[in-house]
Amino acid sequence: MEESWVSGYKEYVAGLIAGVATVIVGHPFDTVKVKLQKHNTEVHGIRYKNGLHCTARILRTEGVRGLYRGATPSFLGMAFESSLLFGIYSQTKQLLQGGVQSGGPQPNVIIPSAAFGGSIISFVLCPSELVKCRMQVQGTDSLVPKSVRYTSPLDCALRTVKQEGVMAIFRGGSTTFLREAIGNAVFFSVYEHVRYYMHLKLKAASSDHSNLIDMGIGIVSGGLGGVAFWSAVLPLDVAKTIIQTAPDKNASTNPFQILNSIYRRAGLKGCYTGLGPTIMRAFPANATAIVTWELAGKLLGIKHG
Repeated sequence: MEESWVSGYKEYVAGLIAGVATVIVGHPFDTVKVKLQKHNTEVHGIRYKNGLHCTARILRTEGVRGLYRGATPSFLGMAFESSLLFGIYSQTKQLLQGGVQSGGPQPNVIIPSAAFGGSIISFVLCPSELVKCRMQVQGTDSLVPKSVRYTSPLDCALRTVKQEGVMAIFRGGSTTFLREAIGNAVFFSVYEHVRYYMHLKLKAASSDHSNLIDMGIGIVSGGLGGVAFWSAVLPLDVAKTIIQTAPDKNASTNPFQILNSIYRRAGLKGCYTGLGPTIMRAFPANATAIVTWELAGKLLGIKHG
């Protein structure tokens, strides 16, 4: 029992480290994605030509610091979220396997474990992402008057609660829940299958440089898993950004109603606003998360089956 508790504790620590590494690599891409989703789906205001145009404007007007706008809640949220996700996924997977290591990936174990982990972390992600998104959209080309802009993430959280009520901090919660449950089921399914088949091919070919091979497999499997995650749920993320940054607290929070409105106005392309920077972020950020998680796991003495 004590050994099981220690192993579980280590999974959460490894996940936390992976979360911090993910934000360092991925936050600039996320800022560009959020700005594209906010500006390019609105009827009024500036429209960016693409992710590169948006990035250039941020760097020209705000510098590198502008790309890390809203990073504080992202660091806190992602560290805690990643810790929970990897810990819950690993422990639920072990529970469903009954402690027996299978020969290959089991979708009937991976999908419910990942979806359960994703659904739990949505309750942590929703408030931190609401603050992050509201901070990100008030920088370059924002339509938000300077007199009412937030001065810090804490100011954003406090003013949101004061002006809109305590539950406002969970605005977009159902959309975040769907995105994380579906997205993580896709992510871990791709990660586990790619990892398994790459290990079969590469480990059989060479027993030398096993650490480098493991790192390479982690980069590819984590990166492809991240691309699959966002390809599957980006429309939900577009809806979530609009819901969480809407100035009117009585605006719709139904993601399907919002996506239907975007589709009628801008077609399928509108529902995938921010795809470029999202995919560009997805591969390196998720590759970093997986490599860091697996490396931290090795250092802590965890064996990922």
